[in-house]
Amino acid sequence: MALLVKKSRIPGAGKGLFTTKPYKKDQRIIEYRGEIIEWKEYSNRVKENKDGYLFFVRRNLCIDAFSTLQYKARYANDAQGFVRVKGLNNNCVYETEGDRCFIVSTRNIKAGEEIFVDYTRDYWKVMRHNINLIKKQELKKNKNQAKKK
Repeated sequence: MALLVKKSRIPGAGKGLFTTKPYKKDQRIIEYRGEIIEWKEYSNRVKENKDGYLFFVRRNLCIDAFSTLQYKARYANDAQGFVRVKGLNNNCVYETEGDRCFIVSTRNIKAGEEIFVDYTRDYWKVMRHNINLIKKQELKKNKNQAKKK
């Protein structure tokens, strides 16, 4: 496979997915693989802070790549996420086919480019909501600790 995992060009994103060969527009780059679970199981993992690399295929089918480090698709970042870098734009989308998910190029991609895939607005909306919940929980915890002193 012509993909490498190395430090992302997006600050704070950690690792990113890079290609070592060119891809043409509308070409499948890699399948998004991982553990196949139901949404209820994923919800339980979120409650236990074990959430991570989820792709929601349909109502009762999710692909969770959190514990499957060998599958490189999980390292594709969204250039339109919380941290944006001028000149970096998404060059791929997720496409499903039955129970499977693929990262597909939306333009020609040159060898050496980082693969950026659109996580969708809904994803980032949920992430903002979750961050706000965590902040509220931490604030409440700090207030309770202050009262005990």
